[in-house]
Amino acid sequence: MASQTKSGSGSGTITTKDGTQIFYKDWGTGQPIVFHHGWPLSSDDWDAQMLFFLAQGYRVIAHDRRGHGRSTQTDIGNEMDTYAADVAELAAHLDLKNAIHVGHSTGGGEVARYVAKYGSGGRVAKAVLVGAVPPIMLKTAANPGGLPIEVFDGFRSGVAANRAQLYRDVPAGPFYGFNRPGAAVSEGVIDNWWRQGMMGGTKAHYDCIKAFSETDFTEDLKAIDVPVLVMHGDDDQIVPIADSALLSIKLLKKGELKVYKGFPHGMATTHADVINADLLAFFKA
Repeated sequence: MASQTKSGSGSGTITTKDGTQIFYKDWGTGQPIVFHHGWPLSSDDWDAQMLFFLAQGYRVIAHDRRGHGRSTQTDIGNEMDTYAADVAELAAHLDLKNAIHVGHSTGGGEVARYVAKYGSGGRVAKAVLVGAVPPIMLKTAANPGGLPIEVFDGFRSGVAANRAQLYRDVPAGPFYGFNRPGAAVSEGVIDNWWRQGMMGGTKAHYDCIKAFSETDFTEDLKAIDVPVLVMHGDDDQIVPIADSALLSIKLLKKGELKVYKGFPHGMATTHADVINADLLAFFKA
């Protein structure tokens, strides 16, 4: 199939069926790559990838999930089915074909649901799950290796009580592995995480915790019939690898797993050179 060559528009918004405005960036020409960000961030979290792949001749697109970044601070629809439907509306608006969808963390769940439900008919060529939440994060009888509900209740309490402090503590600690001995801590990266988080809506962020922790993507992963690259750091303290990537790879028809020794959850930022090179190789394969 020929790659999409339509020129990007810079940035803009679409209005979804329920009246939500979704902000997006759309740069360049060539085969489209759509980037899906994690909680509670925005499309800005993909800066290191957007610039790199734009320079490689791709059309790069990233959106702010509803309730996040510059999109409407929604009080409804903050769950995976609606997130995926929003992406489908964006893809239709931009007339994306033969696209590669790359999702980090919560965005990886969004990619799994979108590709499984809407990815047929030439819309999607490949997908990538980076430190992604599938198959399911929550510990249940069917998922004994998951994280207990108390972990996610802690996030909810933090958002409700003082999310400004929570949004300092998460990036300064486990998200980028800055709590590890000898870590090269970047105050700018911490500040940027805080900035992105505080742009979004509290209600949407609160609801999204349930979406990323309790949604079961098992059937989505089984249904995906395009090549999928699963990338995960073995020192991911946010989405532990044993209950995510190592299970997801067993459910995918055309999956490839790459494990990064010592890399943290936010490795697309802290190790962008390594991640970008591996992404490029997968895109071109």
